[in-house]
Amino acid sequence: MSRMKIVFSRKGFDSASGGAPSPIIRGRPTSIPIPAHDRSETTYEDLGLGNVVERITGGRLTAASLCHDDPMFEGCRCAFGQTGAAQGHLANNDVSVGDVFLFFGLFAGLDGRDPHHRFFGYLEVEDVTSPGSEPARSSQPQGFSRLHPHTIGTWNANNTIYTGAGRTATTAAPGLRLSRPNGPVSHWTVPTWLRDAGFTYHGNPARWHPDGTLHAVARGQEFVADVTGIAEARAWLRRILAMISGETRGAADG
Repeated sequence: MSRMKIVFSRKGFDSASGGAPSPIIRGRPTSIPIPAHDRSETTYEDLGLGNVVERITGGRLTAASLCHDDPMFEGCRCAFGQTGAAQGHLANNDVSVGDVFLFFGLFAGLDGRDPHHRFFGYLEVEDVTSPGSEPARSSQPQGFSRLHPHTIGTWNANNTIYTGAGRTATTAAPGLRLSRPNGPVSHWTVPTWLRDAGFTYHGNPARWHPDGTLHAVARGQEFVADVTGIAEARAWLRRILAMISGETRGAADG
C-alpha cells in the first residue's frame, strides 16, 4: 500500500483571526478567509462575501477589506500556500504529492449559535512548488483567475504552494462535524484509528479521552497523520471526500 499523509488544516475565521466563527448560510458552511493588510489583491467583495463579513464582524471589516484568500478554490481545483514554522512542520512530516489536506474551521449559525469545528474542504495534492521568499508572478498556480497570496510580496524562504483537485462542502453534513454535540468546541469526535496512526501535536495521552473523543490543541495550523498501511483510514477519507463533494450526507465513523 502506497504512503499517504492526511493533514487536518485549520483555516478561516475564529475568535483570534477575524473575531467570529465562519457562518453556515442556508445550510452551507461558508469559510471566511482571515483579514490581510498586505500580500493580497482580493477583497471580501471580490469573493461575494462583503455583506456577510460586515454582518458577522459588526462592521469591523467591510466589503473593501483585503483578505487572505487561501486555500483558494476554483473549478474543482485548490491551491494552498504555507510558510514559516507551519510549512516546516509539513516538510518535516514529508507532506507531498499524493497526500490530502482536510481543511477545517470554526463555524456557527448566522446568529452565532452552536459554534463548532467542522471540515469544509479538501485538497488532493498533485503538485508542490516553492516560490521562495520573493515569488515572481510566474509562480501563480495555473487555472486560477485570482492571484494567489503566496505569489505576492515577500515571504519566508520556505514559502510553498500545494495544488490539486479540491472542493468545498455544499452542505453542513453531520459527518463533517468534528466538535462533539453539546460539548466544548475543542472536544472532537474522531475515528478510532487516528490515535494509533499518530497525530502531530496530540501525543499527550491525556488528550485522548476514554469515550473516544480528542481534546484538540487550542492553536496550530497543520496536524499530520501518517495513514500508510491503515485501510480503515483510507476508507474513512473516501467517505469524508464524498460528503464534502455532496455525494453522501452519511456519518463518517470508523
